[in-house]
Amino acid sequence: MAAFFFEKWRHHLEDGSELSLILKNLQYLSVLIAAAILGNWYLAEYKKAKLAGQPWYRAFFSLPGILIVILIFLLPLIAHFI
Repeated sequence: MAAFFFEKWRHHLEDGSELSLILKNLQYLSVLIAAAILGNWYLAEYKKAKLAGQPWYRAFFSLPGILIVILIFLLPLIAHFI
């Protein structure tokens, strides 16, 4: 949905207008919100593993831990090709 919205308004993004600045800031804000949600989810998994007496690395084998590890390796590749 968001990709369609940004494609539809691409001509506004190229001229450096205020709309361009607002949409770029919305993109940054959405990434920050997603990172905060993923981080809180990972922290909850870490606390749950710690309370269960499991080792500290157990949280990396949960879904948010796996996503974080994948993103750590993929972000440099994504940044290189964008």
